[in-house]
Amino acid sequence: MSIAGSAISGDFAKVCPLVSRRTNLKYGADGTLVVRVRQVEFGGGRPVIIGGPCSVESLDQTLELAHAAKSCGADMLRGGAYKPRTSPHDFQGLGRKGLEILREASLETGLPVVTEVMDPRLVELVGEYADMLQIGSRNMQNYPLLSEVGKFGKPVLLKRGMAASLCEWLGAAEYIAKEGNFQIVLCERGIKAYPSGEYSRFILDLNVIPALEAETFLPVIVDPSHATGVASMVEAASRSALESGCHGLIIEIASERVGAIRPKCDAAQAIGPTALGRIVDFAHSHSAPRLESKACGI
Repeated sequence: MSIAGSAISGDFAKVCPLVSRRTNLKYGADGTLVVRVRQVEFGGGRPVIIGGPCSVESLDQTLELAHAAKSCGADMLRGGAYKPRTSPHDFQGLGRKGLEILREASLETGLPVVTEVMDPRLVELVGEYADMLQIGSRNMQNYPLLSEVGKFGKPVLLKRGMAASLCEWLGAAEYIAKEGNFQIVLCERGIKAYPSGEYSRFILDLNVIPALEAETFLPVIVDPSHATGVASMVEAASRSALESGCHGLIIEIASERVGAIRPKCDAAQAIGPTALGRIVDFAHSHSAPRLESKACGI
């Protein structure tokens, strides 16, 4: 039976030929495109760890966490200057001021910055400050935004939509690649399923990692913070993701100082630098040999 709008795995090469492994034979059966963000390489021999606050809330907060992430061995700094929130009355981020704070933190620590862009009209502004542009889960199918970041040319972190199929996710990557930008890192951040909210925020779909490897040459990282929504689950989820062969992690952290102000966004899922350090140590000591063997240049 033919169903409008449906797709099966055999259709992927037709839906997204630019990012499909089947139509890019130079990557072979398991080659991975190396995406470079300044000195950092996604898809190389060592998993990339990105750490930082969910949202940039002040200069002091961001500098503290940037230095903590650096001390733990993290490779990049994350932090939201523009925040998509369910309620328009919730904290929406500091905007340009947040971008300026991220730049200062990057200059002090040497860590490249990834931050979210939500609007095609903001791509140039955010791109002026960020080393990597993040497309969040809610905007994965914002096609004008995908096209605009593709044209801008900087590396893109493309999060999976919270209810997106594999085909839809790769189709979103295709919009970016169609503009000539193949510097795309995919990010699994958990999907909605019937247990969502009972014991974790979303369901971390680690099965998608080998499925992605079979269908595309783009590197993939995992966001255990949003996938679990529970700080005590993040470390175990991180280890599981690394054992599943992902190319890195993006993790939310918060201060462990006594009396430190709680984050305004997603405080329950933010871990402290101590836990981040353990995750980094695990990542560095458990680099999967197969990741080293399959990395390919651009």
